[in-house]
Amino acid sequence: MLAFAWALVGEPRILLLDEPSLGLAPALVQEVARMIGEFREQGLTVLLVEQNANLALRLADRGYVMETGRITTTDSAANLLANPRLRDAYLGRRVAPGSARSGHSSRPGSSTIRLCPTPGISSKLPNRNSPATSRN
Repeated sequence: MLAFAWALVGEPRILLLDEPSLGLAPALVQEVARMIGEFREQGLTVLLVEQNANLALRLADRGYVMETGRITTTDSAANLLANPRLRDAYLGRRVAPGSARSGHSSRPGSSTIRLCPTPGISSKLPNRNSPATSRN
């Protein structure tokens, strides 16, 4: 909590958070989620990198899924939560035999979700079709 206070002293326009729930007790994870939600409601843009995909997508407007360092999927948080393939691979459900994608991890928690509530920020991040992430 002190780290959040210290980060907000300078009244930033964007707050970058890297794994804020890592190693915390469940009650503290919920408190961190509540605080991030409050930041967002106050108009602060939050860029969140988080392996707890359920937590991140509950807070996010938009999410980016990274696999082996590459953005492979981007969509609204609601669509990502509703996507059966992503739900099975990253949100704690098992992938049915024969449906796992070759070369990709299906371990829960192996994704990274970025929370970008401000369209101007999310439009500057690479998408899966940009040259930075193309698979040519």
